[in-house]
Amino acid sequence: MSIRTDLALESAQTAVKSSLKGVTQHERTYQNAAIRAIETVVDTDAADIIGKPVGKYITIENTKGSFSLYSDLFSEQTDILSRELRMLMGKAPRKIMFAGLGNRAITPDSLGPLTAERIFATRHIKRLAKDIDTADLSDVTVVTTGVMAQTGMESSEIVKAVADVVNPDIIIIVDALACSDLKHLGTTIQLTDTGISPGSGVENARKELSERTLGVPCVAIGVPTVADMDTVAEGVCHAATPKEFDGMLVTPKSIDNLVLRSAGLIATAINRTFHPNLTDEEIKSLIS
Repeated sequence: MSIRTDLALESAQTAVKSSLKGVTQHERTYQNAAIRAIETVVDTDAADIIGKPVGKYITIENTKGSFSLYSDLFSEQTDILSRELRMLMGKAPRKIMFAGLGNRAITPDSLGPLTAERIFATRHIKRLAKDIDTADLSDVTVVTTGVMAQTGMESSEIVKAVADVVNPDIIIIVDALACSDLKHLGTTIQLTDTGISPGSGVENARKELSERTLGVPCVAIGVPTVADMDTVAEGVCHAATPKEFDGMLVTPKSIDNLVLRSAGLIATAINRTFHPNLTDEEIKSLIS
């Protein structure tokens, strides 16, 4: 049975255990933030075997449990997420486009839109506020795509159309993910420089959003909010689920808190990354 997951960490497990060439991993531990970062690098020797594009994947693990829980380490965890994002991007981009994918009306799929609401968009300010010094602000554009059933369009088509207008140096994409191991459900955040194929973890893959399809470097950030029931049953019970349960997904009881708090964490990290001279309070007052 194939593993249905968006997490490279899970797809690469077998490869790492069998010392398959083309997959390397190393860890960074941030005890002050209760975070463990596992960096997985996939090259051409392993990409087809594990079903993940060539590139770098960083899995941020909350060692104190789910991101749905209140934590007094929010600021420290946000700093680590921002640091890992900067490391993944390399050179600091001048113009940034943010794309929140997913369906705002379906809680497990609402991470992208909820994050977008908390991103400080500045493109209009830098162009129209001639009497304000905006030199310290990055040029940020924010868009939410909805889903095909709402718009009749692929998310990639919408993002490409906007990108052709704003001409960003990088596109940051946020979307809900699927995992196969329940211990990763709501406890991890994945960052990757390979982009994303929305829905691929639950066998509903849409057209990918990546540098190959959009012509712009892409960083995708996601949190596992669901797990495919067949995959979970295979892993836990070593048996397939009955046919009447085909297509069923598992999501945490605390999904409302998970998407809200994860969106806040990711958005704050992005705002800190691209507007380092503004405080969290200043940014919040500007977008509220």
